Amino acid sequence: MATQNTKSLARLMMAPAVIVLLVWMVVPLAMTLWYSFQNYNLLTPQNVSFVGFSNFVYFYTDPAFFQSIWNTLVLVLGVLLITVVGGVAIALLIDQPIFGQGIVRILVISPFFVMPPVAALVWKNMIMHPSYGVLADLARFFGFQPIDWFAHYPLFAIIIIVAWQWLPFATLILLTALQSLDSEQKEAAEMDGANAFNRFIYLTLPHISRAITVVILIQTIFLLGIYAEILVTTNGGPGYASTNLTFLIYRTARLGYDVGGGAAGGIIAVVLANFVAIFLMRAVGRNLDR
Repeated sequence: MATQNTKSLARLMMAPAVIVLLVWMVVPLAMTLWYSFQNYNLLTPQNVSFVGFSNFVYFYTDPAFFQSIWNTLVLVLGVLLITVVGGVAIALLIDQPIFGQGIVRILVISPFFVMPPVAALVWKNMIMHPSYGVLADLARFFGFQPIDWFAHYPLFAIIIIVAWQWLPFATLILLTALQSLDSEQKEAAEMDGANAFNRFIYLTLPHISRAITVVILIQTIFLLGIYAEILVTTNGGPGYASTNLTFLIYRTARLGYDVGGGAAGGIIAVVLANFVAIFLMRAVGRNLDR
């Protein structure tokens, strides 16, 4: 009886938080779904009418739609590749006992605390600028012609900027996993004659595989919504070369004043994101069950 009363009290205490969370999520989603079936343009807000699935058809037939899907996949996969490989390498490096180890770790993770628009502006105007950026100065120093990264390689440039921001996060998670590896296992493998490469492949990598999976899951969820870096640097161009799905929704709703079309794009993005999340959650579940 006491146990039942305790469970009831726990549910009662959790109820306000659960209700607030549901309202916080369900109300905006319901409004977005409602707007997606309406012909609602901010230039003519008085002429709102029900149009069924026309907004979805319009968004789906937009010439930039499939280009934005492809750009989104390339952006996510490119950032994941750089952050996972780079995160493992940096975590292995700073896990070694070195002078000033604490300061080095702080410096490594510091880019994660820089706001995305600020990071994009720094890279655009101080590092990748074709006239006075750091990369332009280095190119001229070695006798090469400076490259206008955002004109010729816009998506690659955005991948570099986003990867620079998320690399500290991956490094921090993977470093934590590395530090939980039993030193006796490493010493035993070394005594058995395993070289550094074999110790990494057969001991370190399996140990941090769960952490890698978690990094991929968390980063993918956030990378699907990348927006600020594109707005600040390329504005989705040239053409649609750097437009991902999130920025296409912004362009439709904010620049085109088409709330209905933007809402339809938002619903499509939510559906696609849920497919990705379900796939990743199953992958994480299989990894954690091992």
